[in-house]
Amino acid sequence: MVSMWGSKKNGEHDGAEEGDGGSRSRPTSQDVRDPDERTGLLSNNRRPHTRDGHLDPDDPAVSPYNLWTVRFLRYITVFFAMITFVWWVILFVSIFVTPPGMHTRGSGYTDFSYTTLTLGNLLVALLFFTGPSKAMRIFLSIVAVLLLADIIIIATVNRVRIEEGWPGVASATWAVLVAVWCVMTDRVVEWGKREEEERLTGRPESRRTLGQWLAVLAGTVIVFAYILITILLTGTLILRAIDAGLAPDGERIFVDGHKYQVHLACIGNVTETNGQRDPTILVEAGEKPSEHNFEKWVYTTFENGTIGRYCYWDRPGYGWSDNAPSPHSAGASAYALSEALASAGETGPWISVSAGYGSVVARIFASRHLRQVRGMMLIDPMHEDLLYRLASPGRGFALWGYGIISPLGIQRLGGALFLGRTKEDRVFGKSESQTGKFLKARLQENLVADSLSKNELMTSRDNQSKRTPVVLVSSGIQTGKDHDWLRKQEDLSKLTKRVLSWDIVAKAPHEVWRTFDGRQTLERRLGELIEASMSRK
Repeated sequence: MVSMWGSKKNGEHDGAEEGDGGSRSRPTSQDVRDPDERTGLLSNNRRPHTRDGHLDPDDPAVSPYNLWTVRFLRYITVFFAMITFVWWVILFVSIFVTPPGMHTRGSGYTDFSYTTLTLGNLLVALLFFTGPSKAMRIFLSIVAVLLLADIIIIATVNRVRIEEGWPGVASATWAVLVAVWCVMTDRVVEWGKREEEERLTGRPESRRTLGQWLAVLAGTVIVFAYILITILLTGTLILRAIDAGLAPDGERIFVDGHKYQVHLACIGNVTETNGQRDPTILVEAGEKPSEHNFEKWVYTTFENGTIGRYCYWDRPGYGWSDNAPSPHSAGASAYALSEALASAGETGPWISVSAGYGSVVARIFASRHLRQVRGMMLIDPMHEDLLYRLASPGRGFALWGYGIISPLGIQRLGGALFLGRTKEDRVFGKSESQTGKFLKARLQENLVADSLSKNELMTSRDNQSKRTPVVLVSSGIQTGKDHDWLRKQEDLSKLTKRVLSWDIVAKAPHEVWRTFDGRQTLERRLGELIEASMSRK
């Protein structure tokens, strides 16, 4: 018999339990112990078992981590992420200082991009490890297919494969393998989750909580962004493959122990006067490749008969030349030019014609070849005291930032698809400044402009022969708006004791040859310089 307070008398306790099908009675106030020093501060909120003995689907014990296979896959994924991060750091450092054996003849930004994408895939896999999603697997499969296409392009296009080198091939291959691994891991986790739900709750769970849906949405959006990035990477590789079919004038020549090639071309035949070889004009462009527009006015003087022969080249990273290992100073470029000329059998004598930053390399080259360089034409040249402008941290960071995103080729792809940009535009024309090679070369100049390059240029000034004829032509616009530039141009007009002339071309920009008056002045002064060099003893 049960009293009004729910207690049982005599032997009714056992009978009640059996008659109730073994169900337990609710505890009374008498059964509850008063709290003491052994009482837990937190109550046990674990969800109770269901009537059939299974756990609630929301119970934390229902987890794919119960399976050693799933735990093992997570450990391996963490290990892969650690390896990828170490590789990412090595590639990041190699942009600024090239470790032994890590030099690539391309920019080095493409392999860095692939590694960044790989690290992103692994981080997404770890963040959403217990929330597998079919949409994410489909998107990751698309990424893997696109990356596989990239490997095919790199492997089959000789020029692209040479520029990327083994670090680029390894980075792209690793990106494909990791993408496939992430797809497989997500599939195994989904299987493990279903197995544990069936074992512990009696059925696979098809519903998701709001938090789980938000996690799936975030992961899917991120992986979709990876698809867009991979499409851009593939498109840029296709453009590079197309551009590789553009053959340069002249030849590419290995320098610096066969580490990279530079482009050198010579126009015209060797001539002699009174049994001595006439000087060849050696063209050193400024902030853009020689072929962009600087070499054109030189070719015009060649057609006009003012000069009989000229040679031009592309500094490392410009035009058809490969990138050099980092760091790379102006003096290193001068050495590369010397080696390329010697390999091509070009012995001079030379008259150096240079502009802008190219005058830094030209002056160093002239100081190292005093007998071969018979004269110098400096066109709005960069002074050693102003090299700090090239070395500003803000400029360097901007070059690095543009270089990092250059493998996406957003501007190049847009120019090719909508603006009709050609291979010539991308190799040495308007779009050349958007390439990773060019941005890497400019970054290299920035890193050492106010240190190594400045010291080399100051040394060259001390070593320069004071009998070398010099012609100086300055920009009227540049000198008019920049007083420091004007003062340093005046200082360069005293570079040697034989400065034949100093012209400031009115209304001419930094690239003086872009105006008609500028071209006329340059051709006239170049003719005078040739005559003076012929009479030099």
